[in-house]
Amino acid sequence: MKNSTLFFCISFFLIVSCSKDDLPVDEDLPTQNKTAMVVGYLPYYRFALSDKIEYCKLTHLNLAFANPDSNGNIIMESITKVMADAKKANPNIVISISLAGGALTAVQATNWSNLIDVPANRPAFIEKLVSYVLDNNLDGVDVDLEWSHVTSGYSDFVIELGAALNAHNKLITAAFPQTRYSNVTDAALQVFDVINIMSYDATGPWLPSFPGQHSSLNFSKEGIGFWNNTVGISAEKLTLGVPFYGYNFVDSATVNSVTYNQMVRDHVNNANLDQVGTAFYNGIPTIKSKVNLAYDREIGGVMIWELGQDSFDAYSLLKTIHNEYTQLGVKTSGLCGND
Repeated sequence: MKNSTLFFCISFFLIVSCSKDDLPVDEDLPTQNKTAMVVGYLPYYRFALSDKIEYCKLTHLNLAFANPDSNGNIIMESITKVMADAKKANPNIVISISLAGGALTAVQATNWSNLIDVPANRPAFIEKLVSYVLDNNLDGVDVDLEWSHVTSGYSDFVIELGAALNAHNKLITAAFPQTRYSNVTDAALQVFDVINIMSYDATGPWLPSFPGQHSSLNFSKEGIGFWNNTVGISAEKLTLGVPFYGYNFVDSATVNSVTYNQMVRDHVNNANLDQVGTAFYNGIPTIKSKVNLAYDREIGGVMIWELGQDSFDAYSLLKTIHNEYTQLGVKTSGLCGND
């Protein structure tokens, strides 16, 4: 359904305004990417931090997470102010609504299953999703159903939603961990315009007796290799997920989440570390290394979970990503010195 023309449009969206279908592929372009996506997730419980986020350093913004009620109506906090903030700072930013998330309630999980696993229920639900996108002037939908919530109807849902969004020239993207769920077909994978690799959570509160780095550089290499080489997704459709958070393995029974912001507030020197005591996270040097990894592997860019966990000062990881791509001569947003 999609082709390489789409990535050309996404990558160069600040140079020209284009649809998915109106630009030719330039066969003379060099193989090394000179453009990159910087995709940032912002969950609804961080919307109050919107005025602190430098949207000029993003190409894509995913607003998380929307979920349906039992009738397929979309439940989400108001996105009006966040969208206005983002568009004011970056008129060409691509904004999508992100669906589901990794922590569904029992009711939400039941609603999702009923709506996508029963074929007769999908058309009306998809119509409501598309209406939400159009009514809110969004650019697409990001599907973030995970693990047991990737049920039997997932792939048919994605294929049907993709077709409905494509009719309005809207994007469909997904977030996947470094594995492929059994209910995800090849046909469904081909529908996605971008696949964001969740290259983190190798360990965490679910493995309290296994302390350590949850998002190492080597883990990221493995993730890119899996989706690009093993699964066969083209490099330009992939982004490498980087965490703005970590885990503190207090003892063999207790693991607490920590944000990068918290680590920097504790001491500014922590910005350049990946471990402080029993807390493991990604500091500035590792984030720089991951940007270079994405560049070297020629994938589409990087993805951030999540923007509200950043340090909104000179130690910002978003600033680190932006500056590193700029130094590499890679166009991302084309703003804030990236030109």
